[in-house]
Amino acid sequence: MTRPATDLPTLAETPPAPSALPALAPAPIPAVGGAPERRRYDRSIVEGPLLPAVWKLAWPTMLTNIIGGLQGIIDQVMVGHYVGFTANAGIGVATQIWIVLIVFIMSVFTGMSVLVARFVGMGDEEKADRTVYQAFLTATGISIGILAPVGVFAAPVLLKLVNAAPEVQAQALPFLRIMMVFSSGMLIFFMLGGALRAAGDARTPMVLGITMTVLNVVLNVVLIRGLGPIPAFGTAGAAMGTVIASGSVGVYALWKLWHGGWVVSFPRKHGFGPDWVIIRSLFKFGLPTGIQGVAMNIGGLLLLAVIGSLAQSAEAQAAFAVSYGQLFSLITWTSVGLMGASAAIAGQNLGAGHPDRANEAVHVAARIAFTGAAFVGIFFLFFPRQLLAIFGMHQPGVVAIGVQLLRVLSVSGLLIAVALTYTGGLQGTGDTKSPLYISIISQIVVPLGACFVIQRVSTLDPIDIWLAILAGHATRCALTVVRFNQGKWRTIAVDIGPKKRETAASTGVTT
Repeated sequence: MTRPATDLPTLAETPPAPSALPALAPAPIPAVGGAPERRRYDRSIVEGPLLPAVWKLAWPTMLTNIIGGLQGIIDQVMVGHYVGFTANAGIGVATQIWIVLIVFIMSVFTGMSVLVARFVGMGDEEKADRTVYQAFLTATGISIGILAPVGVFAAPVLLKLVNAAPEVQAQALPFLRIMMVFSSGMLIFFMLGGALRAAGDARTPMVLGITMTVLNVVLNVVLIRGLGPIPAFGTAGAAMGTVIASGSVGVYALWKLWHGGWVVSFPRKHGFGPDWVIIRSLFKFGLPTGIQGVAMNIGGLLLLAVIGSLAQSAEAQAAFAVSYGQLFSLITWTSVGLMGASAAIAGQNLGAGHPDRANEAVHVAARIAFTGAAFVGIFFLFFPRQLLAIFGMHQPGVVAIGVQLLRVLSVSGLLIAVALTYTGGLQGTGDTKSPLYISIISQIVVPLGACFVIQRVSTLDPIDIWLAILAGHATRCALTVVRFNQGKWRTIAVDIGPKKRETAASTGVTT
């Protein structure tokens, strides 16, 4: 979409007095060649009109996520046409498993975003850069040491756990292995995007994301269907295109972070080994989000298993993979963009000592998310068959199930869009535990509990599962809005300890 640690820094129950906060204005960058000095951070996020500040962060992230979602849609369209609907189901199942496994690493980036946004709000460049580097170091180590070996040895077992049909497993296995073994590039891209957005720069991740998507589409056109001497790799080709494109962007990102020029960079004066104070802080704030992501995606896998128990399991899984996994991403990826924007602006304003501005920013983001979801929902409601046909879905059984799901999602999208933006507000201010508890209730207990009851008292049909998903989204929306409006996030403070200082006697670093 994580392990316990000791000696974690505790959250302050009362906020520091405004006079105790570090100076809000960051140190200016020295002038070069007589050019005027410029500030490193964009202070319009914590000063001036609020709506333009929210929109400045939101629209590039929304566009990036829409284009990224379209990339997945293009993959599904191509394999649907050139391989068949079992390939659609295979990519959907494999992606669900892959997300469950990487969400632990992604939680480090959530912790990183909380810290970076707060330090940028305070104007502390040194702490922001140290946090970014330690997030990269931690995520890379886990990816290479854990994720890749699991992909090589445990992928077949994981596919059996979701009760996928044998023909679906055959399509999913190569896709899953390639994505897991070569995931480092994608993780670096996610890390960079989170760091830059938390620091107030949403345009650079947009440019990199569009570049990666275009490259991915070009590679997939060649690798999925084959071209000239290059054979057709099918679903494996979709994964190959993704890891090559993301790996290329990841290499460029590392070069740029090292040489500088972005709003965040790798520090040069604090050594290159792990800083356990920062790493513990990353997990302090990121671990609940990681557990939340694992829980939600395990819930998704269990839901896939429930779908797999239906009489038309392959048809239902294919409809679910396209309707929920791809088309619904037009709502969720847009809302996730607004979630990131609300997290960054809320965190920066809380760091700058403006909690009321942080509060209003999240409300503004939620209104934008609701409007966008309503627009997309119109197409789900009135043109479901045409949308499914884009993916080569013409079989009557698959179409009938997919139409049912899309019409339910036209309503569900409104709820999840609002829920995600308020989740961003909670996480950006450091309250990462509440979304965890809310997600367990709304994404696991409610939908799976409803399906379990129906199975015991009647026959479970696809529409019953779709309505259970709707009930879960409604629960999540209500609980998240209520929790944010309680305002307890206002009392959360973060830090990673004092600056490190170079010793005079060596080139090493002491604390």
